[in-house]
Amino acid sequence: MPHCVVDAAEEILDRQFPVLDKGFVRLVDYLGGDARIVQAARVSYGAGTKSYREDAALIDHLLRNEHTSPFEQVVLTFHVKLPIFVARQWIRHRTARVNEISGRYSVMKDEFYLPRPGDVALQSEDNKQGRAPGPAPEGLAESAIARLEAGQRAAYADYSALVDSGLARELARIDLPVSLYTEWYWQIDLHNLFRFLELRLDAHAQLEIREYARAILGIARRVAPAACASFENHRLGGLRLSAQELAELRRRLGSPNAPTDAAPLEGKALERFEEKLRSGRQL
Repeated sequence: MPHCVVDAAEEILDRQFPVLDKGFVRLVDYLGGDARIVQAARVSYGAGTKSYREDAALIDHLLRNEHTSPFEQVVLTFHVKLPIFVARQWIRHRTARVNEISGRYSVMKDEFYLPRPGDVALQSEDNKQGRAPGPAPEGLAESAIARLEAGQRAAYADYSALVDSGLARELARIDLPVSLYTEWYWQIDLHNLFRFLELRLDAHAQLEIREYARAILGIARRVAPAACASFENHRLGGLRLSAQELAELRRRLGSPNAPTDAAPLEGKALERFEEKLRSGRQL
């Protein structure tokens, strides 16, 4: 296949897009774009690129029907600066290739994440792994941030003293908190990037990783705009229902296809269904 150059992507190569207080995402390199998806899909019968509208329609058909392999032909490489606790969530997506800065070889920088006051919240009462909606009281937020910052300064002072004493860097680093910023190169194909974005743009994902996901989606739009538009329409903006939930929706709409023997949803099943109808990804 010929090399695919995407002008909009070329314009942002190596540009840093700020995320959080000290982080960033930048596009280091890319392989292919919408044209590469089309070429890969049509290679079986030798047809070339057609009009933009025809190509976009083909891409939409492929994504809508989950023909994933043509999207794997597009690869993006990012340089990301992010807090360690975000990186530990991120690394769960094992379909990428990662090379991270090492505290065994390098002296880590004095850079830690501190949340904005409006992002400090209490523990959710019904979600064991998340924040309660809405910010914490102002005084509590300011106190929490001050305590976080004091702990970071103390930890880094101890780390620096240990390094200066000649202790091995791999040992000196072990008390540094997960708010410390790290950096990595992260390479992933477009199909698996869409899966990452689908999960990490969900309202249930932690706020900090959602901000990185939003930045990455913005970059991906420059590389493969038609593919991203289809992804946002069918996957981000779409809704996946179980068979029971679909029956409930048909019953509420008075559809002739509504099963007559299906009991209405109740309890937790009803709560989950109604939450799906209310919630959306925060783009």
